Amino acid sequence: MNEQNNLVVAIALSVAILIGFQLIYEVPRQKQAEQQRALLAQTEADKVIAPQVAVPGQTAAPVAGVAAAPKPRDRTEMVAEQAASSLRLKIATPRINGTISLTGGRIDDISLADYHETPDKRSPEIVVLAPAGTEHPYYADFGWVPAESGVAVPDANTVWTASANKLTPDQPLTLSWDNGHGLVFERDIAIDLNYMFRITDRVRNTGAQPVTLLPYGLVSRQGTPATAGYYILHEGPVGVLDGTLNEVKYKDLQEKRTIEKPTTGGWIGITDKYWLVSLVPDQTKPMTARFLYTKAAHGEDRYQIDLLGEAQIAKPGDTIETKRRLFAGAKEVKLLDKYADNLDIQKFDLAVDFGWFYFLTKPFFYCLDLLHSLLGNFGFAILLFTVMVKAVVYPLANQSYRSMSKMKQLQPQITAIRERCGEDKERMNKEMMELYKREKANPLAGCLPILVQIPIFFALYKVLFVSIEMRHAPFFGWIVDLSAPDPTSLFNLFGLLPFTPPSVLMIGVWPLVMGVTMWFQQKLNPTPPDPMQQKIFAVLPFVFTYMLASFPAGLVIYWAWNNLLSIGQQWLIMRGMGVKVNS
Repeated sequence: MNEQNNLVVAIALSVAILIGFQLIYEVPRQKQAEQQRALLAQTEADKVIAPQVAVPGQTAAPVAGVAAAPKPRDRTEMVAEQAASSLRLKIATPRINGTISLTGGRIDDISLADYHETPDKRSPEIVVLAPAGTEHPYYADFGWVPAESGVAVPDANTVWTASANKLTPDQPLTLSWDNGHGLVFERDIAIDLNYMFRITDRVRNTGAQPVTLLPYGLVSRQGTPATAGYYILHEGPVGVLDGTLNEVKYKDLQEKRTIEKPTTGGWIGITDKYWLVSLVPDQTKPMTARFLYTKAAHGEDRYQIDLLGEAQIAKPGDTIETKRRLFAGAKEVKLLDKYADNLDIQKFDLAVDFGWFYFLTKPFFYCLDLLHSLLGNFGFAILLFTVMVKAVVYPLANQSYRSMSKMKQLQPQITAIRERCGEDKERMNKEMMELYKREKANPLAGCLPILVQIPIFFALYKVLFVSIEMRHAPFFGWIVDLSAPDPTSLFNLFGLLPFTPPSVLMIGVWPLVMGVTMWFQQKLNPTPPDPMQQKIFAVLPFVFTYMLASFPAGLVIYWAWNNLLSIGQQWLIMRGMGVKVNS
């Protein structure tokens, strides 16, 4: 009876604790969250100049009606006009050209001095960020969200006052704005010699009442960008949240609308093949990260990533602040590694999509980069790298080539068995197995070099495809970009005829060299016993020539050179074993 009473008491206490938790903590928290969402929604509705910003913490409402979109302005023209009106601050670094808008305090105009749209250095610089009102707005915004209504905070219409008219690596600047009701907002902006901004937001409370504010940072991108469309490459929202890589496709985000995750440390951003815009929060403080998709005022797709920090209370006479970083630039592998180490940013190097073979791709990149520094040319680095790989797998390949040569040596006996056994498959297989056993030949050994090369091939393919260091890297002659396909074509006689064939007919010199070497290598291998297999193998060089014509030239050069080295190695082995090469 006493045990039953104890059980009843325990159950009653458990229920009381749950009810108490709901009444004392959960209900007020939900009520406060509802008030905050309503306030943020009102704050968003008040924005006139830039309604495409969705402040973190709010639930974005769908666009009720779609008006005709205004004609987008030219970025250069708009920036020049606003700079002439003293509404923009110049960003002057060795690697970045751009401006900061005093209206809204946004970092929204960045082009990269080292990167151009084509290999021609006179072509336009790569534009990373662009202001609202241009064709594809893409910018970073920072600020504070009030926990209670009636608190004036900076928004898209706020015109800040700047401490200087230029931001350089040696000269940070400070933006300031007084809301006229006891709060002074300040934003320190600094930049290094590369692509990393340091943003420090402060609020000084000179009033008589405490104020609760939540810091946020966001990156907004309007319009769905054209992507490479390859399965092996991620382009779109991305981030490392609580130590886990999160890759979100544009299409998936359109369906889910909002993906929200808590995190401490890490980073969140939007990535293209070679470029990244990313928010890097204080690595020690908890944040709420969000991937967001909405429709802009005129119906355009709008993607946003943002971070919302914990509430901070600014008591009268006190100052609160928050620190974060913004990366806006090229995904250079060594630079990202440097930031990850020096700034202790969790897995920042994963911004480069090295894929499943990460354990191979990244070492491959560093090896190629070292060879490039020694040889001065990535093409020659690929050739030497191929020799090094062949040296590493030489013992295995040597054994396989010996086995293949043995099989070629046995080809007359295999043919005799096939003719003698006719349609008796069981007898034919039995006699062949006895032959293999007697002569100590392994018909499967020739597959080993191919199996070894598959991960090497894909790893090198990833390096050439995703590494910006390979972009516009020349080899010699007509190969001015190892990351792009061979620009020549058999169908206009490699430029002798005055027309450009369609992309499906762009079969250049290097793919043809690769196809010829593949065909010749097949001639050194034993003929498959099955007639159907013979036909399939006979067409493979032609199929691979066509397929690889659209692959990066660097990869095709690697494959052709690898074939030539394999042919030489196999020919020497066959000659040493007395096998006729032309049999």
